[in-house]
Amino acid sequence: MSWLDRERTIARPGFNRWLIPPAALAVHLCIGQVYASSVYKTALVEHFDASLTQIGVIFSIAIVMLGLSAAFMGTWVDTNGPRKAMFVAALFWSGGFMIGSVGIFSHQLWLVYLGYGFIGGIGRGKVIWS
Repeated sequence: MSWLDRERTIARPGFNRWLIPPAALAVHLCIGQVYASSVYKTALVEHFDASLTQIGVIFSIAIVMLGLSAAFMGTWVDTNGPRKAMFVAALFWSGGFMIGSVGIFSHQLWLVYLGYGFIGGIGRGKVIWS
């Protein structure tokens, strides 16, 4: 996986720099996606037959993990480069979504806490330090 090495992040002559803004937009959409939880929280309350507080914990876990991973792992990108950081962030973020979706499918709220909140929150934080 040498294409993730830090040395590969330097643009070669002729690189189309217009590819950077769409990538940056995608990164920021991933980070800000957690704030959309207010849109679907009512559906989750009904789906899990849970209180609004129990569903709100998902957002709280995600935000705490976002902040902690950004704070504690921020220097990792300096040593390993943005490509590795974005790759790891994408794995955490998508893995968290997958686990969260299994939790919704199986009516297991704890899996949503673990997947979307904990693991996905780490992924969002890693996106920040990229």
